[in-house]
Amino acid sequence: MLKAFLNAFRIPDLRAKILFTLFIIAVYRFGAHVPVPVVDFGIIQRAIEQQGAGGFLQFINIFSGGALGRMAVFGLGIMPYITSSIIMQLLTVVIPKLQALQDQGEVGVKKINQYTRYVTVVLALLQSTGIVFLFHSGQAGIPDIFPGCPGADCTFTAPNVALIVLTLTAGTAMIMWLGELITQRGVGNGMSILIFTSVISQLPAEGNTILQQGGGFKFAVILAIGIGIIVAVVFMDQGQRKIPISFAKRVVGRKMMGGSSTYLPLKVNQAGVIPIIFATSVMYFPTLLASVYHAEWFQNVVSRYLNNQRSIIYMGVLAALIVFFAYFYTAIQFDPVKQADNLRKQGGFIPGIRPGAPTATYLNDILVRITLPGALFLAAVALIPTVVLAVWNLNRFPFGGTSILIAVGVALETMKQIESQLLMRHYEGFLK
Repeated sequence: MLKAFLNAFRIPDLRAKILFTLFIIAVYRFGAHVPVPVVDFGIIQRAIEQQGAGGFLQFINIFSGGALGRMAVFGLGIMPYITSSIIMQLLTVVIPKLQALQDQGEVGVKKINQYTRYVTVVLALLQSTGIVFLFHSGQAGIPDIFPGCPGADCTFTAPNVALIVLTLTAGTAMIMWLGELITQRGVGNGMSILIFTSVISQLPAEGNTILQQGGGFKFAVILAIGIGIIVAVVFMDQGQRKIPISFAKRVVGRKMMGGSSTYLPLKVNQAGVIPIIFATSVMYFPTLLASVYHAEWFQNVVSRYLNNQRSIIYMGVLAALIVFFAYFYTAIQFDPVKQADNLRKQGGFIPGIRPGAPTATYLNDILVRITLPGALFLAAVALIPTVVLAVWNLNRFPFGGTSILIAVGVALETMKQIESQLLMRHYEGFLK
């Protein structure tokens, strides 16, 4: 491993890309520590700690690398961009014009990315405004973070609110720019690298919290569980079903073309971390609704079952939502009919299966079967922290399902890119 690192730094252009990526990461972490004016961010930190590992504020705080807890310039983190990307992917299936743009290749993808940026800015404006008013209203058990409120010297004024909202929105726009700089001039996918940085930056502090709360034994057990989750995530992330593909021979001019064989890889976890993000967002919706609809029976149901991570009903509903969204997002990402049509046009076929509709049915049946273990695995990974927190009565778990899936996935993709750069220059790489 050390030899591979040395090999990476022996190549001038690869060394420049790695150092540039590290510089952008340093800028990103600096912005996560610069607080916005006026507010008292100490109150936010206490509210996040009270909500625990599954709270909405903690969920955003993970993706911002703790910046929300400091009410920093990059307080919204990358969440508006993630939400915008998911919305555009869903709209691409529904709106024919977006589907046509995606089929145009690189030009269409650039246009869709431009729309994604616009939607990200709009979402950042809405989300920053909502967070500011949520922190001032005192709903969801969060005290007012504006000094002097309520009172004559209250700092919750229109100019201050506008300044905070614009600062948070500008921070999100800058994060997008930093991510694109990494993609163009650095190593790996820029947005993924920034998410990875945010996630792992929280691990030391959360590990220290567990060590103080539970002692050395619980810390060692949780560390062992975390290592086991990482190994399982790597194993599942690399798992795939290889569908053999053969190409018929055909004459093009005076040359005989085709006759080769390859395979179509279908990943077991085709949806990645998206089902957990969707399910967590849906689980928070009743809590948000309870802050508006004040019926006693509804608030009791939400507080006992849907907002209580130690409730069996909460765990069951969360697991069911993860499985549902795993199938839903996989169906959006992979279209068997379109794949079968592309194979037919290229002269390819699956041995023993007729081209066209039978191929689409065959691919769909395989996809349904292999998605089930992937969906159950996602549900198990998401529920392990909840079970541990309930059994040992802890407030933090540093190896949450979302965090580990993102960190491992981004690390593997980045290592593969560096690996390809090393192999091109006949250097020994990381993966053997």
